Amino acid sequence: MGATIVAGGRAVLQGENGRVAARAQAGMAAQSDPPATSAIPRPKAARPEAHSRAIDPEVVAPPQLQPEELERVEPRAPLSDLALAGPPKPPKLKMPDDWNGTKLFQPVAPAAGVIEAKGYSVAISGIDIVRQDETCADGGKSWTCGSRARTAFRAFLRGRAVVCAVPPEGGRDLIAAECRVGNQDVGQWLIENGWARAAEGGPYVEAGEKARTARKGIFGPAPSLAGLPPAPAPVAAAQPTQLILDPSATASPPTETTATPPADQPAPSE
Repeated sequence: MGATIVAGGRAVLQGENGRVAARAQAGMAAQSDPPATSAIPRPKAARPEAHSRAIDPEVVAPPQLQPEELERVEPRAPLSDLALAGPPKPPKLKMPDDWNGTKLFQPVAPAAGVIEAKGYSVAISGIDIVRQDETCADGGKSWTCGSRARTAFRAFLRGRAVVCAVPPEGGRDLIAAECRVGNQDVGQWLIENGWARAAEGGPYVEAGEKARTARKGIFGPAPSLAGLPPAPAPVAAAQPTQLILDPSATASPPTETTATPPADQPAPSE
């Protein structure tokens, strides 16, 4: 019976040892199996791009030359003018043959035959200018034909733009040039109406003779003043009155009347 008990104990110990050994082998097998994520490939490390290739300096370097073997040559011409870095060219000035005409707005006539506008001072070419203070004789009487001619010329230019053959930029000097208003020659109009004299050898000599024969403008009689109202009589200058609070009033004799300050004004503060 004792032997049976001993043998049974040994069998129990062997069974437990076998179960422990089986568990240990199963754990080792589980550790040896690869994980589920091991199938995903790992990203490869990016290699730096090569920006240049290896060069042998002894092959690429230029050969050594002697100074006497070098020769200087002229540079090639630029492909276009835009490649030149020089200063800008000055603007091309128009010559007198290219002046088609400059518009002068709001012209002013200081005399019959002279136009001032936009910085220009233009004298109509081909005529003799009638000055403002010039007088003309008619039957032994003189009249101010210069101011009358200027008034007529101003009425002709009022509200119009004059086109004159002058340079694009104005100046302070008086320029003699041909001018027109639309299709009307300004010099022709002045000569035909007798408000200017034709210059000798100019283009308006024939028109000037016709105006002189017809007694137009400055060649005609003085303007009639019969229909105008009489001029008002000159007003005598008023006598100077004594100022209020004039210091000299205190020195006047008591018989004279002196001005007194208004009563409604406050007294001056001390």
